[in-house]
Amino acid sequence: MASIGNYDALPMNWVGDWAGRRAALTPLRTAVYDSFTKAAYTFAEMNDRACRVGTYLADHVGLRKGDVLTLICRNRMEAIDLYLACGKLGVILAPLSQRLKKPELDDLIARLRPKVLVHEHAFAELVASLSMPPSVQTVIDLDDDGNAFETTILKTTPRDVNIPLAMNDPCLYVHTGGTTAVPKICVVSHRQMVWNSFDIMATGLIGQYKTVLITFPFFHIGGWNTFTPLFHAGITSVLMREFNPGLVLDLIDEGRVENFGAVEAMLQFLIAHPKFADTDFSNLKAIITAAAPCSQAVMQKFLEKGVPVSQTYGMTEAGPSNFAYIARSGTLEELLTHAASIGTSMFHCDAKIVDQVTGHEVPPGEIGVLCMRSPHNFDGYLDDPARTQKVIDDDGWIFTGDLAVRGEDGLVCIKGRADNMFISGGENVSPEEIEQALMKHPAVAGAISAGIADAKWGQVPVALVVFHAGASASEEDLKRLCREYLADYKVPKHIRAVADLPLTGAGKLNRHAVAAAFT
Repeated sequence: MASIGNYDALPMNWVGDWAGRRAALTPLRTAVYDSFTKAAYTFAEMNDRACRVGTYLADHVGLRKGDVLTLICRNRMEAIDLYLACGKLGVILAPLSQRLKKPELDDLIARLRPKVLVHEHAFAELVASLSMPPSVQTVIDLDDDGNAFETTILKTTPRDVNIPLAMNDPCLYVHTGGTTAVPKICVVSHRQMVWNSFDIMATGLIGQYKTVLITFPFFHIGGWNTFTPLFHAGITSVLMREFNPGLVLDLIDEGRVENFGAVEAMLQFLIAHPKFADTDFSNLKAIITAAAPCSQAVMQKFLEKGVPVSQTYGMTEAGPSNFAYIARSGTLEELLTHAASIGTSMFHCDAKIVDQVTGHEVPPGEIGVLCMRSPHNFDGYLDDPARTQKVIDDDGWIFTGDLAVRGEDGLVCIKGRADNMFISGGENVSPEEIEQALMKHPAVAGAISAGIADAKWGQVPVALVVFHAGASASEEDLKRLCREYLADYKVPKHIRAVADLPLTGAGKLNRHAVAAAFT
């Protein structure tokens, strides 16, 4: 009898066929409720749509396994259709943020080398400005008025397009911020998505809910990391095109939402909305926060409504879901007491906290760098082995760059970053990228950026600049330049001119001094 050495490398029919397998099990159950059109779709209908889209992509566009399809749009039904269809075909979906500017998108698309670019019509002007690489053979426009997707693609006579895929085959290319000016492209395999879904279910984060609102955008792994486990488990996904606090509160008030994930800034928008006080929260059973710790003050507002709020933690490279705080006593008071904790590592995830210099594990109570290892690690950065080697070692440990401490009770708290990156409203921001944008101004001789605390966004970027002798520029001029090259959330809130950039004793840029200058 032959022995199979590695099942992750063995092509199997079910891998990637989320739509077909779930439709076979629960065809009549509601899969997605679209809050924009107010239409609901069963799992059987979602599979039919995926087969039609897959047939069109294969037979009319010519996509094959390993080809790349780039997507620039909000959280629309068509995005889900493409995700499910690509899963059947073995096509790699590469969602890009519409918040990025032309230089950022040009760089990413050049490295992705997609054969197809699909975009929402609202971003047609942005797409038209891009420098398309020769790899792009087809551009598809998603227009709400006379949408060709509806009138042509979804009218395609479907056939069975599903092919066997291995768990190690790539599923997504996801761009993420980091500690350098060049965005990273994470290779996300089907193994990563399947095991992450297993971990979310085994840890107990979704199994008790019938309807879950997707708040995170599909250009982040967080969007697909919400949708995929829900689809996997046969739970209804509630879709909205982009985060809208009034709409979220309406959906909660209508009893359509039992759970959702959020970053703290989203919760602050909900609290500040006029509808918050009168919204009926009785059907909302829990909120899960991510990206950065949620403050006690914000949590308290929802606890007063009887809604538990608990923390989770992860990163695209290592999960993207790795830690969760699971209440031990089940009381709301416990959640508030441990508001700063991300809890413990999930069921299928190893974690350790190591000394930043020696790499040796530190005892409870000492701060070190959090490292994680699981079967849902990513498969490296696209075409960038040098950066990959810096974040993952030979034993499979992902170096997160986050400083953490483990208490005697086993609970972990994040204490900051070991590198320069910071998080603003759930988005990773690289100071180096901001500095390079500022240096494009002819008057700027040097620049340094950092993040400072902000009540709404967690942190926001600020910068100091040094001008060439005899030259100058206004703060608004510098911000205007930044807006040409950077997404809006990366544009410094404040820019101040100084005589010299602050340096450490070793002669390196002192970002702590930058933050201190604005606080």
